[in-house]
Amino acid sequence: MNTRDKKLAYQIYLFLGALFITSLVVSNLIFQKFFYWNPFGDVTVFGVSLFEISVGVLPYPITFLITDLISEIFGRKKANQIVTAGIFASFFSMGLILLADAVPAIESSPLDDKVFSRVFALSPIAVLASMLAYLFAQYIDIAIYHFWKKLTKGKYLWLRNNFSTFLSQFVDTFTVVGLLCVFGVLSWDLFFGLVISGFLFKILIAFLDTPFLYFFVYLIRKRFGLEIGEEIDLEA
Repeated sequence: MNTRDKKLAYQIYLFLGALFITSLVVSNLIFQKFFYWNPFGDVTVFGVSLFEISVGVLPYPITFLITDLISEIFGRKKANQIVTAGIFASFFSMGLILLADAVPAIESSPLDDKVFSRVFALSPIAVLASMLAYLFAQYIDIAIYHFWKKLTKGKYLWLRNNFSTFLSQFVDTFTVVGLLCVFGVLSWDLFFGLVISGFLFKILIAFLDTPFLYFFVYLIRKRFGLEIGEEIDLEA
């Protein structure tokens, strides 16, 4: 690979990393708002309305699409580096928000302390639960993705994309809801309903993002002349 192509590949990696970190940080900022979306009518699961979920899950599937794309093109190591950077960015952003919440507002401030705290101040337990769930899920997603990639010798992109996402999304949903119940943020009687509802919604989104993964992988492979299963080594 010549210098020009290497520079372009690195720029693509940085751009994908920026999208990943932005999606992750935003999901933690907006998760306190809930919405209801159910094309199947009024269906309940263990007392919880199906797809009665936090808006924080909306950008979350984007992070798994991006890590699958990075895994496919740039390899497992680069995908794990992005996940680690995302963890750091998330905790750093939460620290800034807590600092801003601690600073008293002046009388002429458009937002007073009460409104700011209600909108932006986050429960440390909720953030910790979310981050632990995310950490487990993303590393599992990357590991399973590369297991299937090696097993299929780079073929069947849809298989590794969906199989890795299915398990990792279940781990993510199960862990975050479980931790919130353990710490008393949620009631245990909501556990199964929230896990099933959240998991089914994320699986639906995972199905929908498969064509996008194929499209972006196709464009990058064509631009850099990559064979099926071949990766770009940014450190070479």
